[in-house]
Amino acid sequence: SFQTPSEVAQQAVDADVHVVGASSLAAGHRTLVPELIQALKDLGRPDILVIAGGVIPPQDYDFLMTSGVAAVFGPGTRIPVAACDVLDLITVSLARRAAAN
Repeated sequence: SFQTPSEVAQQAVDADVHVVGASSLAAGHRTLVPELIQALKDLGRPDILVIAGGVIPPQDYDFLMTSGVAAVFGPGTRIPVAACDVLDLITVSLARRAAAN
């Protein structure tokens, strides 16, 4: 079932996750993903990474990255490659958080 960006952000904070993945099949990525990122910031967890995937036009990648998305995975992305990329993002994020503390 569909969840609002605020609901997803709250669940991510409650579960203390490292990453939230947003899948876009209906062009909602230009509004819903930035709303999710803002909701995480509003909850005091800007450190939770947001990645996006699905049918996202390549011309929207820069918009999403500028909005704070950590990575975009489009159609044809090989899952093992994406998994390694996400693990690398988590490793960098945790190192930054440790250095800041």
